[in-house]
This record gives sequence, structure tokens and C-alpha cells, in this order.
Amino acid sequence: MSTTGVASAETPTDSPAPYRWRWAALFVILAAEVMDLLDAVVTNIAGPSMRADLGGGASTLQWLAAAYTLSMAVGLVTGGRLGDIHGRRNMFLVGAAGFTVGSLLCAVSVSPAMLIGARVVQGLFGAVMLPQGLGMIKEMFPPKESQKAFGMFGPVMGLSAVSGPILAGWLVDADYFGTGWRMIFLINLPLGAAALLGAVRYLPKTRSESKPRLDIPGMLLVSLAALLLIFPLVQGREYDWPAWTFVMMAASVAVFAVFALYEARRSRAGLDPLVVISLFRKRGFSGGMILGLVFFSAMQGFMLVFNLYTQIGLGYSPLKAGLVMVPWSGGMIVGFGLAQAVTRFGRTVLQGGALVMALGVFAVWLTLDLAGSGVGPWQLLPSLLVTGIGMGLLMAPFFDIVLASVEQHETGSASGTMTAVQQLGGAFGVAILGTVFFGLLGGGIATAVDHHSDGLRRQLTAAHVAPAAQDRVVADLRTCASDRAVAKDPAATPASCVTLEKDTRSVITSPQDGARIPAALRSTATSAFKGGFGSVMKTVLWIVDGMLVLTFLLAFLLPRRARDEESAGH
Repeated sequence: MSTTGVASAETPTDSPAPYRWRWAALFVILAAEVMDLLDAVVTNIAGPSMRADLGGGASTLQWLAAAYTLSMAVGLVTGGRLGDIHGRRNMFLVGAAGFTVGSLLCAVSVSPAMLIGARVVQGLFGAVMLPQGLGMIKEMFPPKESQKAFGMFGPVMGLSAVSGPILAGWLVDADYFGTGWRMIFLINLPLGAAALLGAVRYLPKTRSESKPRLDIPGMLLVSLAALLLIFPLVQGREYDWPAWTFVMMAASVAVFAVFALYEARRSRAGLDPLVVISLFRKRGFSGGMILGLVFFSAMQGFMLVFNLYTQIGLGYSPLKAGLVMVPWSGGMIVGFGLAQAVTRFGRTVLQGGALVMALGVFAVWLTLDLAGSGVGPWQLLPSLLVTGIGMGLLMAPFFDIVLASVEQHETGSASGTMTAVQQLGGAFGVAILGTVFFGLLGGGIATAVDHHSDGLRRQLTAAHVAPAAQDRVVADLRTCASDRAVAKDPAATPASCVTLEKDTRSVITSPQDGARIPAALRSTATSAFKGGFGSVMKTVLWIVDGMLVLTFLLAFLLPRRARDEESAGH
């Protein structure tokens, strides 16, 4: 999600009159955000159907999402700067048109390679489209309305994150006109056309007084640095974090350092930099980048792990798992409304939101601790509602405060950088919390099998299984359940589970036992799965709460109010 903009030709920058069609323009910008957020998650649900139709290995599923994330992250900073050079409205139109064409290419793909390539097209044009929004909001809205406009992003993000999996599952299952999974991309065609028509009609025409030139060496350096960092974050867990992933991340730091030196030197020479270095001398902006990195890491990481918990640990369908998150989105809308009533408190609203969100996450932990593996959607509703309210309170003033001090000539650079930090934060959160989750999961499920082993042994004894054979079967089940939970390809049967089947057959001595023993193993494995996932989920929730407390503390880097920065900047 992002933003960038310049004043309308009809509304000079020195005029206090706000842009006439600003609210209609805001909905056009939000429509682009919805397209991006939906397409970022739909392949997680529709991936198995795509693989069944087009073929490909287990890695195909990862690359359907990674290709989009990587290409967008690599292009965001450049996309924001292109708005400074060629006008934000023009770049929004180019990005929306390219994104729509990329969606069509996805829908007509006939091979995994073609589909992954089309996802790259979507990501690159999304990187051109998205950074144009925040700045346009900054320029179109007067200070008294800007927080309300910026705050709309929070509820839109929440609703899109929840509705994406629901929409994808519904469209794939409905199989309209025999299109199957292709409809999740075809639906972007009318959305893209509406965004294009709305942009032509309502977005302000922009002209830069001094048209900067694109910094090609800087573009190549920042793109390389982003690729070196994002690729191992996105793919590292799938490859069990080999040494080359850490080498790439270390190399990205070096390339970012070279990029910063090059940009500073270019600025001193009077040339147009890709990233305006003066941005990072503004406390509101630089503090906001650090805070955003931590917060978006916590948010995206939590959503990933919670969805894994509900779908795999609790066995919810994608539709049910999506519906469980509806209170989160509803809470965000409530939090956004509350934030509008207390706008005058500025940074305090953001900090209060961080604490309320942390309280909600703790309430999720408490719910899991009290309800155990039998937890249901209605029991999770209050805690997720509180979490969403906190997130709405936090996000409502965030963009307004961070962008308030940004000058018009810095807007493109600021918007691209902010959006890139959001993508980077999401990648960090998924990598860190996902790695912690799966790193603990095998041991958590093995421990849960141990907790249920006494009951299993009693059932095996009743089925006339000797003590030595019981030890072997329980050990096999422990290993099989652990391996199956962390398997990268859920369709593959781990070798330990093959061993379990073989040893189970060897202890069956009668047809009656042939039914009782597998049933006992399945029951124990199901209980252990839920218990193991629940215990690991509770550990991750403590980490998320720690990140939210850090978000609260980092907020002290921000100015107290957006308008303080506004006046300082002008």
C-alpha cells in the first residue's frame, strides 16, 4: 500500500482551496490498493488448483506469491520517483493499465512459467501504480482532513486481507463459466477498467515545476539491494536457510551503503537523486520508517501464523478461516472511527492504538490458554475485535504524521520509500515469525504426542499390542506427526509416516484390532496437532506483543502532531 501525489493544475500549491474531487479520487486510490492486496493473498488459496491444472512442483506454489512480492519490492522506490518525473496521475494510469494486462496474462496462462512471469508483470506495474497514492492524498486534502483520508487505508487493508481468501475460495469453488482459478485474475479486469476510468475522471493532473531526471545508476543499485534482501527473506525458510541466504542479506547491506553514498554524492553535485537524502534528516519521516518496519513486520507475521494455526492446526476451511478474521476487520473500522474523534491528540492516538492492539493479542493468547485445542470462532471474536480496534487507532494517524513534513519535490521519493518499507516489513515478519513458528512446531507437536501417549498406550493395550511394540508405534507416531506438520510439500508423505504405517500393520493381529488401532492413532495425532499448534501459536503471540510494545516506544521518535510538522515544513 502506498501513496504519492502532486497538486492539481487547477489547484495551485500556494492556494488553500482543497481539490474539488478529492474524495472521489481517494476511492480510486483505494481501489488500486484493494487490487494489490487481493492479488497478494489469493494465490495462497488458489495455488493448489493452479498446480493441479498447470502442473509444476511444490516450489511453484511458493513462486506464485514470491514472484509478485519480489518484483513489486524491487520496483517501488523507482516507481515513486517516476511520479515526480512524469506526473503521478500519468504513472498511476500506466501502472493500473499494466497491472490489468498482467492480470489478463495470469488468467490465460498455460504453464507455470507463464503464470509466474505474468505475476512478475503484475508486481512491476503495481510498483508503478501504488506509490502515486499517498502523495496525491497529501496534496489534495487540507490538513484538517488528511488524517481521515490517510486513516482509510487501515480498514481497507484489513477488509482486503480478510476478504481475499474468502473471495478466492468462493471463485475457485464456484467455477464460473468453467474458469476455475482463472476467475481470481479475470475479476481484476472490470476492477482495473473502473480504476482507469476513475483515474481519468477524478485524479488531479500533475506537473512538476522542475522536472527531475531519472537516476538510472541509483535505480539499478537500489533494485539490486532490494532483491538481495527480499529474495532470501521470502524464500529462505523454504530452503532451510542455507549459508547463501545470509550472504545475500549481508551483500544487500553493502549495496545499500554504496547506494546511500552515491545518492549523497549525486545530491552534492546538484543532480537529481532517486531518493532525496533530505528526507532522512526529518525526524517524522525517518522515525516513521523505523516504526513502520517493526509494525508491518508484526502485523503481517501475525496474520500469516494465525492463518496457519486456524487452517492447519484447527482444520478450518479457507472460507471459515477468513470469516474468523472478520472481527479483526470490523475492529479496524471501529478504531478508525474512534481515531477521527480524537485527532487532536496526534501521536498519542497512535501509541494508544499500539497498546490496545497489544492488549488484543494478549487476549488471543489468554483465549487459547483457557479454551485449549477446542477453541472456536466465537471464543476468538472479542480478542480479535480488540486487536482490530488497536490497529485502526494506530494506522489512522500514521501516514499523516510521517508524511506531514515532506515537501512536494520529495513526495515521490517518500512515497516509494514508505511503500518499500511496508513490503520489507511484511517480508521480515513472514520470514521471522514464520521461521520461529515452523522451527518450534515440530517439537511442539512431538511434545503434544508425549502428553497423549498414556491414553494411546491404554488403547493399544486393549488391542493386545505388546509393550515393546507400543513403544515403537508411539515413537513412530511422534516422528510422523512432527514431520508432517513441517513438511514443505503437504501432498507428500514423509518417510516416517510410511514407517508408522508399516509398524502399525505389523502389530495388528485381528480384523477388530485392524480398525481400533488406526482409529486410536488418528485420534491421538489430531489431538496432538491441535495441542502442538496451539502451544507454538501462544509462543509467537508473545513475540508479536513484544514487537507492538517496541512500536509504542518507537513512536516517541515521531512529532507529537502532524500539523506541527506541517508548519515546520512550510
